[in-house]
Amino acid sequence: MKAVGYKHIGSIDQADSLIDLEVPMPTASGHDLLVQVQAISVNPVDTKMRRTRPPEGDDAAILGWDAVGEVVEVGDVVSMFKVGDIVWYAGAIDRSGTNAEFHLVDERIVGLAPKSVSPAQAAALPLTTLTSFEMLFDRLRVNEPVSNDANSILIIGGAGGVGSIAIQLLRALTNLTVIATASRPETSAWATQLGAHHVIDHSKPLCEQVLALGLGQPGYVFSTNQTGNYIEQIAELLAPQGRFGLIDDPGDLSIMPFKPKSISIYWEFMYTRSLFKTNDMIRQHYILNQVAELLDAGKIRSTATETLGAINATNLKVAHKILESNTARGKLVLEGF
Repeated sequence: MKAVGYKHIGSIDQADSLIDLEVPMPTASGHDLLVQVQAISVNPVDTKMRRTRPPEGDDAAILGWDAVGEVVEVGDVVSMFKVGDIVWYAGAIDRSGTNAEFHLVDERIVGLAPKSVSPAQAAALPLTTLTSFEMLFDRLRVNEPVSNDANSILIIGGAGGVGSIAIQLLRALTNLTVIATASRPETSAWATQLGAHHVIDHSKPLCEQVLALGLGQPGYVFSTNQTGNYIEQIAELLAPQGRFGLIDDPGDLSIMPFKPKSISIYWEFMYTRSLFKTNDMIRQHYILNQVAELLDAGKIRSTATETLGAINATNLKVAHKILESNTARGKLVLEGF
């Protein structure tokens, strides 16, 4: 089968940074589904793994996590899916990826794909949706009010893949006032289109801008990138006993500024449940099914902003370059082989 992978870590500008491959067809067993991949999206984790995680042995490493596709084979203990089902998922970080014609994935982290959008439109969502949903509802518990807060949440990086779906989930499932950050006219407009009540500029001091809204201090802050640049500002603008969550990897993170306000800190890693086979691993199955229903009901929309063509090394290199430029808006998707 066809796949795209890499044999050594390095810059995307290297000629063989990503290469087209022919690899053996996998076989489903246990809880696994064998999925014929129809569409994928590309995430920052793809570029990070390509730069930092060498392949094991002589085989090329295959990246990719988001996927939409058709189940063509099921393992012997699979109970929730059958051959012919169209599914979507974000995969597991410790397994071979979705940049391949056929892919194995545990049914407990898979949902039935939405029916109202194309595979490419759907493929934009699983990883960012799970990251956002878990952070908002499992970690920050945004439906449990913080005392003295302004019933609002600040999302730092509101126009990126995670921020784009977080804004929508908050509007669909909560009554919180959503404040998002963006620094360019096009990204500010995008965050507003997705439902943010207010958009402020993260290249300027945050506290002054939040204060100027006249809402009071937010009870929650969700930081999706560049967190290390904002810690002291976040500590200042959050309400006492507020909740702060992050998903990126700051080089240095001192949480001492949070002590006077008894601020809680949450780190979200979407792969934790599958990596450690937690007892609640199936939670991701239910989240994906719920979000598919929201999408089909028209309560949220796909965050796909650009389709880059077929799934091959040339087009994936373009996607990696765009993501590494830190100028992406929404999600980049590829479709078919």
